[in-house]
Amino acid sequence: MLFLYNLALQTYALLLRLVASFVPKAEQWLSGRRGLLPHIQQTLKDETAPLVWFHCASLGEFEQGRPLMEAFMQEHPQFKLVLTFFSPSGYNVRKSWPGAHYVFYLPLDTAANARTFLDAVCPQLAVFVKYEFWYHFLTQLQRRRVPVVCVSAIFRPQQVFFKPWGAFFRKIIGRFTHIFTQNEASVELLRTIGIRQASVAGDTRFDTVVRTALASPKPLPLVEAFVADGAPVFIVGSNWPEDLPALTPLLRQYQEEMRFIFAPHEITETNLALVEAALPGRVARYSTATQATVAKARVLLMDNVGLLSQLYRFGTYAYIGGAFGKGLHNTLEAAAFGLPLFFGPTYTKFQEAVDLVEMGAAFPVHTAEELKTAFGLLWYQNEVRLRVQDMSLEYVHQQAGATAKIMAELAKMHVVPVVN
Repeated sequence: MLFLYNLALQTYALLLRLVASFVPKAEQWLSGRRGLLPHIQQTLKDETAPLVWFHCASLGEFEQGRPLMEAFMQEHPQFKLVLTFFSPSGYNVRKSWPGAHYVFYLPLDTAANARTFLDAVCPQLAVFVKYEFWYHFLTQLQRRRVPVVCVSAIFRPQQVFFKPWGAFFRKIIGRFTHIFTQNEASVELLRTIGIRQASVAGDTRFDTVVRTALASPKPLPLVEAFVADGAPVFIVGSNWPEDLPALTPLLRQYQEEMRFIFAPHEITETNLALVEAALPGRVARYSTATQATVAKARVLLMDNVGLLSQLYRFGTYAYIGGAFGKGLHNTLEAAAFGLPLFFGPTYTKFQEAVDLVEMGAAFPVHTAEELKTAFGLLWYQNEVRLRVQDMSLEYVHQQAGATAKIMAELAKMHVVPVVN
């Protein structure tokens, strides 16, 4: 099975090389790893401080792990933090994050790469956020007796770990010193395959979104000018082209009563043009707009990254993209501001989305008509919208606190060496 695992990773890298010339993300993934290990070795060769290593797959996992990174560094200032990413979308946005002392791509998971990387980093503790179960890295960490924990993990019966043929993958997650899960169901599943080093801590993303919602807002003059007339604002966060057929009829029906802010998940000319085509002549792009032009527009189209979490404070309603495709994007950033949520049908892998739907604070839809019907229930009944707002806020604040729980458990487990 290890042979097939290695073969699969090598095939993945080969496919990226084949498509790199016409897939920008593939080229970024490859170019970011050219000369990576020598670069890491050179960068760290004179470092004498103890290092803690946090690994995040992408930007979403970074935001999930961010409160824990900050809490760790506040409590253990003698350490320096090494942050790695698998995906360009995480690395490109957070490569200059001041909370980390070093930010790198994660090398491809081979035995040689894992040895070389860990020889250079020599972490005292490793923390993997949510997913990313890499065989060679975890094997090397275990052999070197480096404590390694997984945080904000969530498991489901259909995953390979719980299948009769999943012995190899069970071996991988068995190499964690401890796994902090989002819910009790995940702990129970792990116990069925003999993994006892797991406990419920919750989802650290709640800590991130609560802090964002309570923080002093960042000035956004263009957005403030756009919403200055006091009309209700419908935020569309992380939308994909697959979301637009459901959204466009709503957009056109309510274009005079509401203002819309679109923040596509991928900022490409094709995706931006699709939004502009949904309401021709009424869309202003953020990068080229002025306070005068946004006041006349009905749609503000965000053609940058990094502002979405700040935008929800201007909203009255929110649609979260992705659930007409591979899966729903971050709902908590909007829920932290009490916005009623709408999204497509593929959401059940996300515990918070399931919870919000069951509470009646979020509304999954399959078609444009379903979206218009669900939206109409709140549009014409303000008391219902306010009740949804209260439910969302209460849910998010009740779920916060995972960071403190994990830090307390790490202290009990003595996985953080005392460094004089």
